[in-house]
Amino acid sequence: MIRPQDSLQLALRALGAHRLRSFLTLLGIAVGIAAVILLTSIGEGIHRFVLAEFTQFGTNVISVAPGRTKTAGHSPAGIPTSVRPLTLDDARALERLPHITGMTATVWGNSEVSANGRLRRTTINGVGAQMLKVFAIRVRSGQFLPADEAENARAFVVLGAKLKEELFGSANPLGARVRVGSLQFRVIGVLEAKGQILGFDLDDAAYIPTARALELYNRDGVMKVDLSYEADVPVAAVSARVRQALVARHGREDFTLTTQEDMLRTLSKILAVLTMAVGALGSISLLVGGVGIVTIMTIAVSERTSEIGLLVALGAPRRTILGLFLGEAVALSALGGLFGLLLGVGLAQLIHLVLPALPVHTPLSFVLLAEAIALSIGLLAGVLPARRAARLNAVDALRAE
Repeated sequence: MIRPQDSLQLALRALGAHRLRSFLTLLGIAVGIAAVILLTSIGEGIHRFVLAEFTQFGTNVISVAPGRTKTAGHSPAGIPTSVRPLTLDDARALERLPHITGMTATVWGNSEVSANGRLRRTTINGVGAQMLKVFAIRVRSGQFLPADEAENARAFVVLGAKLKEELFGSANPLGARVRVGSLQFRVIGVLEAKGQILGFDLDDAAYIPTARALELYNRDGVMKVDLSYEADVPVAAVSARVRQALVARHGREDFTLTTQEDMLRTLSKILAVLTMAVGALGSISLLVGGVGIVTIMTIAVSERTSEIGLLVALGAPRRTILGLFLGEAVALSALGGLFGLLLGVGLAQLIHLVLPALPVHTPLSFVLLAEAIALSIGLLAGVLPARRAARLNAVDALRAE
């Protein structure tokens, strides 16, 4: 009976006898593991980056859009499917509900903006005075829109950071006159740079009172109403109150409620699937490594036929022969997996250093899973050659030389 330590020593000695061949074989596994680690690290990094960007505006937000969604998925915001729109009166009624901490009714469009002798076409957002509170946005200079009554909303405008640079450069825009479409506004504030969220550039936009936006775009209702609520209150309870209040006003449920939690959950699922798909693409190269192990172990069995015959003649059980060759296959894949882990993590960190804007994150679970996959590939790839070795007849094997 061969002891386990002797089996390990024989396996390592066999690999060391053909160093170049063994290295090239484990390199195939290493490249596959490195590809999986690198791609999944980038995918997981992007996953976390997108969720962080999305949640920077707060997670305790409920959006109400006009029109009842009939089919799977969410109809484009601002395209009502009901004859009754959401009004500013509806928005004010929702603002008075318990646990609601902020409300902004939104109308948006695209118009020409001219000031300081410059002309630019950009997004115009009609919003409420509490938009900063709802979406955790800050003012860089000046102030945000005041809480005027809708009927007496003053012609004020707040500029996004990018739009301010385009129109005024380094000059102070506060107090300047800006023409938006056919209406005149006075600049009272500039927002801090916030970047893009899901393709919308919040910095390249102008913000005016909702009532003025309704007048500018000749609309009867708002495109959506966003509500923030107390953090310690269940979103289901707040959603139920909002739904009840609007049904009482409209007589039926002709609107769609979307919570931030729902959007984050859906977005997280989509990104997780993409990360898995990217990892699956990288794992294709692992199949190449598995084929390499099958090839090298088959050659090893052919080359060591007489050795196998001698072991059988000396009384070594068939399972011992099987274990020896399986051990070699697993050792090859384990070493290749370890090398691949170091290579993949190293490349991921190098990419992060060269391109800091590209998020890279390697979870420990991915590392452990990758090494387990490498061992499994070695075990599966070594089964057929090992079984062939274990079934050799001792006399025939000794005569093979």
